[in-house]
Amino acid sequence: MSMKMDNSWWSLDDLRQFVNSQEKLDLSEAIKTQVDYCRTYLDKEIVEREEPVYGINTGFGSLCNTSIAPDSLEQLQTNLVRSHACGFGDRVPNDIVRLMLLLKVRGLSYGNSGVAYETIDRLMYLYNQDIYPEIFEQGSLGASGDLSPLSHMALALLGEGNADFNGNTRPVESIYAELGLKGLLLKSKEGLALLNGTQFMSAYGVWCTMKSEELMLWADLLAAMSLEAFDGRPEPFTPQVHEVRGHTGQLKTAENMRRYLDGSDIIQAKKEHVQDPYSFRCVPQVHGASKDALAYVRSVFEREINSVTDNPTIFPDEDLIISAGNFHGQPLALALDFLAISMAEIGSISERRVYKLLAGERGLPAFLVAEPGLNSGYMIPQYTAASIVSQNKQLCTPASVDTIDSSNGQEDHVSMGANAATKAYRVVNNVEKILAIELLNAAQALEFRRPAKSSEIIEKLHAAFRQEVSFMQNDRYQHADMDRALKFIQTFDIRSFLD
Repeated sequence: MSMKMDNSWWSLDDLRQFVNSQEKLDLSEAIKTQVDYCRTYLDKEIVEREEPVYGINTGFGSLCNTSIAPDSLEQLQTNLVRSHACGFGDRVPNDIVRLMLLLKVRGLSYGNSGVAYETIDRLMYLYNQDIYPEIFEQGSLGASGDLSPLSHMALALLGEGNADFNGNTRPVESIYAELGLKGLLLKSKEGLALLNGTQFMSAYGVWCTMKSEELMLWADLLAAMSLEAFDGRPEPFTPQVHEVRGHTGQLKTAENMRRYLDGSDIIQAKKEHVQDPYSFRCVPQVHGASKDALAYVRSVFEREINSVTDNPTIFPDEDLIISAGNFHGQPLALALDFLAISMAEIGSISERRVYKLLAGERGLPAFLVAEPGLNSGYMIPQYTAASIVSQNKQLCTPASVDTIDSSNGQEDHVSMGANAATKAYRVVNNVEKILAIELLNAAQALEFRRPAKSSEIIEKLHAAFRQEVSFMQNDRYQHADMDRALKFIQTFDIRSFLD
């Protein structure tokens, strides 16, 4: 099956549904007409317009005043792609590359970029056939678009560079030969349209936002399980407390906690202690603040994936070709830094709950194991969580406050949004690991409350997890348990479970 893309608004939910559906990508006839209309206009303007047009018949960056002869315009675009493919570092994961392809098709489909339909069609072919160009994490300043990573993506259109196909990385030329394809010859402006744009930052931002929203579902549920294991009090989740402050995320988190604790024998039992530590008592305030931050981040990336971000921008009906700055990643850089900070806090408070579960308080054995001393129990997984929390703090130093001149000072303020993107990606994946350690500890601690039962939803989660990781009676090899806990979080359909 295939989906006809039109220019209607895409939410992140729409995007998630499409990507997860594995449907093939196609463009509506209206989009094809608009793309062809813009390209026809541009071809006419190149012939008739006397003044130079940046990137179409001039050089790039600080070479913008260098005119290019009409018979060299196509070679200019090919040279641009080859010369800018200067990435370094680790490879971008295929999930992110796939989003980059999709979002580049989306951006070019508005008919303001001047590319030929054949170029968009080849991008769609790569997406539909699961051909993932080899792209590297380092190299973009997040200002004149994501030049270097998008160049590596564009190389594949030329039949150059490497790509992952059927699980193997090999030259695109050999993949094309196998599929009976030839590389494209880019027309005027097409190389610049492919390289200018924010699809590297956007793809990471979309992935991190969607992943973070899913991890927030886990964070609330695991906080409830940990609270039960710690024999915590229910009063901090009373509706009136949160209504008098009114933050949306706080209200939603408190509501979630009440729902997850509803019907629990443990939460209804008489408590000897008057208060709980902040990591339990302030879950609505802390988790809620991160939810509100993510709502802002989502709004930024939803606007971005429904935008035209290359340069120059072409408006055929108004007879305008304008060189401006829609490729600048500052909105995304700020949002990505905010995302990283908000998710790091979720990892931080999760690790604190783990720490309290191990303290030998409220009837729980020290380190959640029989014969502590002879057994170390869950002592060292907490060390691991603490080290990851510390790494996240280091990764949360904002990238968006930095800038370095490039292109002989022509590009004198850059967003560093690409660095913000790759840092945020690491933070989000780190938080998932911390939550896996909390799951491991909360499930173990809950066993010491037997025969008392928690709520139906927590008991169901606990039972499902026990199919993967058993109760630890004595010390054993725990990396395997931690890895299984992580895979459980990654594969368990938390959205359906909570519906």
